[in-house]
Amino acid sequence: MVLQRVTAAQITVQGSIVGSIGTGLVVLVGITNNDTMQDVAWLTHKLLHMRIFDNEQGIMDCNVQDVQGELLIVSQFTLMASTRKGNRPSYSHAANEAIALPLYQQLVLHISQQYAGKVATGIFGAAMQVSLCNHGPVTIIIDSKLKE
Repeated sequence: MVLQRVTAAQITVQGSIVGSIGTGLVVLVGITNNDTMQDVAWLTHKLLHMRIFDNEQGIMDCNVQDVQGELLIVSQFTLMASTRKGNRPSYSHAANEAIALPLYQQLVLHISQQYAGKVATGIFGAAMQVSLCNHGPVTIIIDSKLKE
């Protein structure tokens, strides 16, 4: 996952807005061939508890729940790009739709069940235009395989 703290964001598909949020997080999600429901659970917890919003003193000490932020979850297979060889990225580590779609849907469901705030999404597999105003900027990478 790549988290981007935003003041606003929206996704457009074929000229129509399919998802939008105000203050909160854009969550870009890449799924690999070996991701599981354990990864979904771990990532959901990390996402909802990551303290990357400012408190009253201007210190990043609040999570998205504390600030009643909104979430825009976007599937993005290109996060799994390998650039080790040559100049053309390889996506061999990205899960195919048969694996990725159910895990993505479970992730969105898992988050929605644990978070009372607004959860919006794009359209899995669609060509999407994502517009956002990154606040800070703050961009955080979370990898369920590294668990850092």
